[in-house]
Amino acid sequence: MKPRRQFELRIHGRKVLLGERTLVMGVVNVTPDSFSDGGLYFEPTRAIEHGLRLAREGADWIDVGGESTRPGAKPVAAEEELRRVLLVLRGLRRREPSLTISIDTTKAAVAEEAVRAGATIINDVSGLRFDPQITEVARRYKTPLILMHMRGRPQTMQRRPFARSIWRSVREGLARSIARALAAGVPRSQVIVDPGLGFGKTRRQNFEILAHLDRLAEFGMPILIGASRKSFVQTVVTGQGLQPRGAPRTGSWRITARGKVTPEDLAALRSGDAAVAALAVSAGAHIVRVHDVSAALPAVRIADAMLAVIL
Repeated sequence: MKPRRQFELRIHGRKVLLGERTLVMGVVNVTPDSFSDGGLYFEPTRAIEHGLRLAREGADWIDVGGESTRPGAKPVAAEEELRRVLLVLRGLRRREPSLTISIDTTKAAVAEEAVRAGATIINDVSGLRFDPQITEVARRYKTPLILMHMRGRPQTMQRRPFARSIWRSVREGLARSIARALAAGVPRSQVIVDPGLGFGKTRRQNFEILAHLDRLAEFGMPILIGASRKSFVQTVVTGQGLQPRGAPRTGSWRITARGKVTPEDLAALRSGDAAVAALAVSAGAHIVRVHDVSAALPAVRIADAMLAVIL
């Protein structure tokens, strides 16, 4: 465990320190098909209330997305994506004017309208591969820009062949994304990197990234990790892979008649997500993206306490 480098972002004209403690990003999926909460917050009023509840539970900012990026997900037109997120963004901003909100999108048109509606951070899971014009929005509105590494597209990213060297793939992919952002005029101090756990990686590769997360320090930028609700966490929690020899196998997830994970298994998944969040923080993550803030926050704060000892 090494000391975590500190950074300073400017979000909506305010200076925000990263690294003194971990920031928690709470997820609001305004989609009908995201894993485990798809459809729960598709209606704007419910999505707004959910975002406010995550903030009350301790989220430092809320990440709003209107297009699912789960494996196999189909793309959504910009018009439909905007229809899903704009009312939510405006409602959150109206109800809680000081709330930090990011827009999870790969489209410049959506990013721009979202910023006008109240978003102050842009989270691009394609790392500018799908729509490089997102850099123009980030530059013009002076928003932080999150660049994630993804191999392929959501429709195909979990199909073989996978990268032989995942670190080479992540390093080269993020380097290209960063270079594109900087060339477009986005300040280096406003860029956050995300290695993209679960996006075109095998189960083992996801843990390899977590185990050596400090390698991303070479970019000299804050690190965001989003492992919440990912299948590589699910399979380990249920004893299906990467377990120590002799560990009991507990089977796969049980699904209800409505296609949702049962409450018992969802509780196990929350515990797994909290464990991975703590590991990510101890490995150097500045921000963790989670669905269950109340479950993850205690684990994150314990990891922060450990980091404070070695500063």
